[in-house]
Amino acid sequence: MSIALKVENLSHRYATAWAIRDINFEISQHGVIGLLGSNGAGKSTTMNIISGVLNQTEGNVYINGIDKKKDPKLAKKQLGFLPQTPPLYSDFTVNEYLTYTADLRFIEARQVKRAVAEVMDRTGITHFSSRLIRNLSGGYRQRVGIAQAIIHKPGIVILDEPTNGLDPNQIIEARKLIREIAQDHTILLSSHILSEINLLCRDIIMIESGRIVFSDSMESFNNYVQPTAVLARMENPPAESELMKIPGVTKIQFLSDKQCRIWFSTSDGISEAIIAASVQHNWRLTEINPERSVLDDVFKQLSQQA
Repeated sequence: MSIALKVENLSHRYATAWAIRDINFEISQHGVIGLLGSNGAGKSTTMNIISGVLNQTEGNVYINGIDKKKDPKLAKKQLGFLPQTPPLYSDFTVNEYLTYTADLRFIEARQVKRAVAEVMDRTGITHFSSRLIRNLSGGYRQRVGIAQAIIHKPGIVILDEPTNGLDPNQIIEARKLIREIAQDHTILLSSHILSEINLLCRDIIMIESGRIVFSDSMESFNNYVQPTAVLARMENPPAESELMKIPGVTKIQFLSDKQCRIWFSTSDGISEAIIAASVQHNWRLTEINPERSVLDDVFKQLSQQA
């Protein structure tokens, strides 16, 4: 699979302090990759360097194999960028603004009208083409912001907090649009909303204190923290005191008449011990599953390791 974006030994220093240090990762073609991190972790610095807003102190960025340092103009043609605050001109109509951004992206004059029409159709804003941007809702302004980022059909689209400030219905529509765009583009998405990252991203890169602390699949992120509890369902459940007799069990919480959460101090053989006790005492165990890590807990543990 070809590499859309490669970041190699990327470091940047503001005055005497390093904002990021030795950042390395590769992103393959198409799909959504999440960029996570606490405030001040280095996410924005990394995105600004990749997008060409900021020149790095050390390291290299390759966009579709093009060295951004050696050929910045050609590299930036491969990129679309939506900052946290969309770069919109409120006194322009949607059509005027997108025509202007098409010119900025060096789209041939004879192709501009078609490019504007196509991107408005794709982002669902055609019916607002003659409306002033200032008169659009937050959700539609965000769509215009996404439209300017993809009007030149870049290989890589960088979205910084793309659902920030939207209401629940607008967030749902924005997520749907991002999924559609990801079918033809590689998207690097930054968000502080963990549930959003979970819903949209196939892979995650997490930066803390300027360094990468996690880079793997969404599934691996979810399972990063080892479970400390299991969920068990029994048709003939015992009293809490009987479950506490199982070696390793530290706490019991009944969620319903037949389902309980069982905490344990060590996972070695805990499921087998519960199954054996159920058979011996006729608890009629029908289901037992490790409790998945809560995203917030994973984020907290990784943050503390930086």
